[in-house]
Amino acid sequence: MSEYDLNNKKILITGAAGGIGSAAALLFAKKGAIPVLVGHSNMEALEKLSYEIVSRYGITPFVYSCELSDTLEISRIADKVLSDCGHIDILVNNAAVSIFGLAQDLSDAEWARISSVNLTAPVMLSRAFIPSFIKRGSGRIINISSMWGRVGASCESAYSATKGGIESFTKALAKELAPSHIPVNAIAFGAVDTKMNERLSPEEKAEFEESIPYGRMATPEEAAEMILTVASAPDYMTGQVIGFDGGFI
Repeated sequence: MSEYDLNNKKILITGAAGGIGSAAALLFAKKGAIPVLVGHSNMEALEKLSYEIVSRYGITPFVYSCELSDTLEISRIADKVLSDCGHIDILVNNAAVSIFGLAQDLSDAEWARISSVNLTAPVMLSRAFIPSFIKRGSGRIINISSMWGRVGASCESAYSATKGGIESFTKALAKELAPSHIPVNAIAFGAVDTKMNERLSPEEKAEFEESIPYGRMATPEEAAEMILTVASAPDYMTGQVIGFDGGFI
């Protein structure tokens, strides 16, 4: 098979109410997949997304609320998903939070939250679904990273650290699961025009986009296409951190 068949595949996406997550959910549904939507802070947007998927494609997603900074919540939701869905085929660890400021001003609570959501949650969710993947002999894990995990960003040291961590986790886990033919890859996105970048003023945004060789930020839809590309790649592609940054790095 030259292309991974997404029809009726169950795709779990964390942070599904956000720009990249919602665009990915819509795109996967368009390809016939069944989205498993996980969010927390904006369940109203998640319900609207679910309704849109039903209206456009006649596919009913699974919808869950989970606070990803709470390890007990993560374990609960993983068990609930397996109970409701039977299995998932692709895990997209997309949810992330960012805190902008100097490292010395970072509070213990802020570090605990950003490390929990960005790093601990993907590790725990991967751990929860790996046994099912191995038992079924199929499954895929896609971790969403950032170019800042590769080169670091001033005033986003905590975010950069967690993204660097998820990239190392991706490479290590890929080696563990390669004998089972379960690919694990990461996408290191550059700037994507989502709410995470709303802190930028129009002038700051324009100045930042001038530093991107491509001349602009990516759209959420372009980011979703990249996730689909990785999801559809041959199993032999594993342990990769794939840059999608408009030539920034």
